[in-house]
Amino acid sequence: MTESFPRQQARTRGFTLGAPRSFQVSPDGGRVAFLRSKGGSDPATCLWVLDVATGTEHLAADPALAGAGGDIPEQEKARRERTREQAGGIVAFATDRAFTVASFMLGGQVCLAALTTGGEAGPAALRPVPAAAPALDPRPDPAGQRVAYVCEGALRVTDLRTGADTELIGPGGTPGLSYGLAEFIAAEEMGRLRGYWWAPDGQALLVARVDETPVQQWHIADPANPARPAAQIAYPAAGTPNADVSLLLAGLDGSRVPVEWDRDGFPYLVTVDWAADTDPLIVVQSRDQRRLRLLAADPARRAVAVLREDTGERWLDIVPGVPARTAAHRIVWTADAEGARRLLVAAPEELADGTAAPVTPPGLQVRAVLSVDGDTVLFTASGADPAGIGVWAYGPDGLREVAAGPGVHAGVRAGGTTVLASRSLDADGVSVRVLRDGAAAGETARIGSLAEHPGLPTPRPELLAAGARQIRTAVLLPSWHQPGSAALPVLMDPYGGPHAQRVLAARGAFLTSQWFAEQGFAVVVADGRGTPGRGPEWDRAVWRDLAGPVLEDQVDALHAAAEHCADLDLRRVGIRGWSFGGYLAALAVLRRPEVFHAAVAGAPVTDWRLYDTHYTERYLGQPGPGRYPGQPGQPGSDGDPYDTSSLLADAGRLTRPLLLIHGLADDNVVAAHTLRLSSALLAAGRPHAVLPLSGVTHMTPQEEVAENLLLLQVDFLRRSLGAAEV
Repeated sequence: MTESFPRQQARTRGFTLGAPRSFQVSPDGGRVAFLRSKGGSDPATCLWVLDVATGTEHLAADPALAGAGGDIPEQEKARRERTREQAGGIVAFATDRAFTVASFMLGGQVCLAALTTGGEAGPAALRPVPAAAPALDPRPDPAGQRVAYVCEGALRVTDLRTGADTELIGPGGTPGLSYGLAEFIAAEEMGRLRGYWWAPDGQALLVARVDETPVQQWHIADPANPARPAAQIAYPAAGTPNADVSLLLAGLDGSRVPVEWDRDGFPYLVTVDWAADTDPLIVVQSRDQRRLRLLAADPARRAVAVLREDTGERWLDIVPGVPARTAAHRIVWTADAEGARRLLVAAPEELADGTAAPVTPPGLQVRAVLSVDGDTVLFTASGADPAGIGVWAYGPDGLREVAAGPGVHAGVRAGGTTVLASRSLDADGVSVRVLRDGAAAGETARIGSLAEHPGLPTPRPELLAAGARQIRTAVLLPSWHQPGSAALPVLMDPYGGPHAQRVLAARGAFLTSQWFAEQGFAVVVADGRGTPGRGPEWDRAVWRDLAGPVLEDQVDALHAAAEHCADLDLRRVGIRGWSFGGYLAALAVLRRPEVFHAAVAGAPVTDWRLYDTHYTERYLGQPGPGRYPGQPGQPGSDGDPYDTSSLLADAGRLTRPLLLIHGLADDNVVAAHTLRLSSALLAAGRPHAVLPLSGVTHMTPQEEVAENLLLLQVDFLRRSLGAAEV
């Protein structure tokens, strides 16, 4: 291959194009619908259906033949930014209960595709719905007779039998008001991407009413195009008002029933689960995130009951996939106990009175609930080594591991069929197996990946448990390096903060790090305190101090790696990162210049008062004197945690080369973060470099940008560390 790795990685969107994803299984387990583009460089994702019995796939919907076009609506672009979606075409879909039809959006238009097997995709198999445009988040009702969607802040319903399209509930021209959409905080921080839920009988919908008028308005300009108006966004920065979110039951007959709870005490709507033949379960959270309530709603009687309230001294995590109900009407929940997040599957009264016993052992850290199939709960969890993520099932026969062997596994289950997507250090990309209960050897079929293989020497990270805290660390050397032949400059390549792991038992996690190694660096990747997978105490070690613990762990991991491998030159250590990793990189050269000699900080948070409420207040509390006084012995208790964690006051300490990179269209970590740090550095007379990226968001999806960012970083690090070009 003559193409460079940076170009190939950019063109293939990080080798995700052509890989199957977004699996859904029919209730009888006979069919699997999924998304996949036609090749490793094809950005248009298609909808496919697998017949489990025969193992054959057919193309259910091809955007190229859809007959639907047009620009992507701005709100859909924002949703894709929240999910870090880089592909085009069909990027999400929803089905009816019987799995006969799928709905999705193309170019702002609602489209449907049949999910029956056989036939070829084409205009006859895929049909646009006579709905208003631009449309967002279309979802069929359980019977497949109607499809709901959001257009211009209103929730609308199209009758597929008659073609009649009506507005169910809308803002009535009120600015800042919308129905049926997830607000910024829900989508960016809670993992809730939807704002309405069909009733099991299809005669009503539970709808989120979002009023953004209390939220401060920020303006993101495009300096490269001064004639273009600035984009206005409602951004709830730490300590400022959030959107006002409530729920109501909107009947197709025109009825409107508000769902009331203590919204003053629990303003965050976390999620809703509405299974067949049951009342909806609702999860709400307090502003300080120390209380989480599980509610059972009876909208017909305007009644809401508190099934359970969990409390924590620091914060409570939102766990994907809960709550849920089993066929026996037991509720699936999680709780922190004995140093682990553990699974609960219990009757409502057991959850309410605290007698529900965990069904998983203390040594198993539950990460997410994937599916509930009858009375079987499928979930992901990690054991002693957080680099591995396994798939487990709990049901009438007890607890068992579904995906055996090291690696990073995920899955979905329905009708006795389980789809397992697995990644490992022994293979590129993803391997997808379909398992059917009772089938010989378990495996029934495979779903192939069309993704490209990286044109790069195979990453062979050496995984370490570094230092007294056993920090999970990976060391990658150039494939051409001979041990003892030469000392290599070191590049720390962390994320290092909450919500994300870099040290995983999956080859794809180390592709970029290996490319940097091939440029002549010894690359060290470390997951310190605050990163997920090691239990509540590890996660919460960053409470009130997002700087001290994470930086200390990077230093400890570096020294442990150097003790393990004598070829690391600690006189030449660089660090790079993006988002929280960018913050950590800048923090490293500002506060520990004797250890770190150069840094590349991409899209860094530099002043936590500029970042959003739900993320920032979870760790640092609400800004302002006396809001959350420090407890004795807690990190950061001697001062304001926002000042302790900010980079701006450290600007005068810079003595090392620092490159700041920021997309000017970033609406997550806005460019003001980098600009304020640059201004502080200038005021302190500290030289530094700034690379502004015009029109680029937090994702940097553009091929030329993604490719050249890697090349420019290597050039900067070589010059700053005195490293020879290889």
